[in-house]
Amino acid sequence: MQNLRLQQKLLQKLSPQQILLMKLLQIPSIALEQRIKQEIEENPALDDSNEAEEVTDEEENDDFENEGEDESTDEFELADDEFDLNDYLNDEDMPSYKLNSSNTSPDNEPRDIPFVSAMTFHDFLISQLGLRVLSERDKQIALTIIGNLDDSGYIHRELNALVDDLIFSQNITTTSNEILSILKIIQEFDPPGVGARNLQECILIQLMRNEDDNPAIANAKLIIQRYFNEFTKKHYDKILKKSKMSEQELKDAINEILKLNPKPGNSLSETTKTNYYIIPDFIIHNNDGELELTLNSKNAPELRLSKTYVDMLEAISKQKSRKSSQQKDAMVFIKQKIDSAKWFIDAIKQRQHTLYITMNAIMIYQSEYFQDGDETKLRPMILKDIAEIVKLDISTISRVANSKYVQTPFGTFLLKSFFSESLTTDSGEEVSTREIKKILMDCIESENKSKPMTDEQLTAILKEKSYNIARRTVAKYREQLNIPVARLRKEL
Repeated sequence: MQNLRLQQKLLQKLSPQQILLMKLLQIPSIALEQRIKQEIEENPALDDSNEAEEVTDEEENDDFENEGEDESTDEFELADDEFDLNDYLNDEDMPSYKLNSSNTSPDNEPRDIPFVSAMTFHDFLISQLGLRVLSERDKQIALTIIGNLDDSGYIHRELNALVDDLIFSQNITTTSNEILSILKIIQEFDPPGVGARNLQECILIQLMRNEDDNPAIANAKLIIQRYFNEFTKKHYDKILKKSKMSEQELKDAINEILKLNPKPGNSLSETTKTNYYIIPDFIIHNNDGELELTLNSKNAPELRLSKTYVDMLEAISKQKSRKSSQQKDAMVFIKQKIDSAKWFIDAIKQRQHTLYITMNAIMIYQSEYFQDGDETKLRPMILKDIAEIVKLDISTISRVANSKYVQTPFGTFLLKSFFSESLTTDSGEEVSTREIKKILMDCIESENKSKPMTDEQLTAILKEKSYNIARRTVAKYREQLNIPVARLRKEL
């Protein structure tokens, strides 16, 4: 038995326009351009062309008079001869080949996309393999080894795993010793160090290729062969004690090691890598001490409704004869597309307004920093501070700050990097954690590299400057700055 009852609920739902605005807010300008292109492709009622012909009022009146003369027929012609509504409605018998489009015309300007034609790292190794006198079986094994090299030139797979691959994929029965012998051949290829199984072997291969009668080279080989673990941890005292080298001899040997390439494959693969460029969303100019904010032009595209669709809607609505069901469906379709285009244009304008007022509030809040770029002048700033200024929700400010860049006279920075927590000094003044990181970095850059400062010493220096923070906090800031511990910063 069904029970009927009344229930009252209070729900808060986002409209499609609000969801669209939130999605547009969080994408950067380069992604916005792609999003607009996608919307134009999906919605023909939206247009971004500024070269459309303007139709005068007299031409429109003449078109409507011609429509009145054809009221006796079921067909009507549009204001311009580009479209015929029946072409879109009565397409049941249209052959399939008429629905295909090459998207090109004789008037289109051909634009070729250049591609990098440089030889890849693996192709370079295969070309060297052809210069070696090997049997067909050995060449297949060598090709398998080359195919398993990563972009840095290392082979990280076990030789036994390559044995299994060869027997299953190439039907070649081999052993790990045979693969190792062919791997030694590949290790003779250029660039030096290719085909190594670890960093130690990579450096040692490059040192063995150096035939100079230099004591520093001999000492470098000794260090890599016997004291590699101490070398990576920079335990130079242990190396000096065990190897009986002088400090100058150790320094010369280390200088020779530092000249080598730890990733030989990258020297050839750099030509085929894609370069990524940052396109700023905001631009700040310093005009004689007065800060001026402008939006990137890509954030302010000129969008409008397609005049063709507007004329089509007017033509159908002004027709005095009785409209068929197909014409009514066409009118509903055109209205939906026009409404969707209006929502998108309004969302773009709202996005521009939100971006501008948010960045303007950040610029005013951090005006001292934007004057000269001194990070010590950065004020503590969180999302809530800006949200209260612009009267928007914190989530909206977060979407604006996400993946956006601002171009300043002293560099281009991620907008999110200007937000930082506050820390109270001994005098009661609130400072930004960015300021502390800047002081910490300056201390490390000016330290004696032969005796780098530990985290405890850095903590004591900051406390002398009235920044009362714990050692573990200093270690956390150092790791965020990608600065290694004191032992790994040591130099001879």
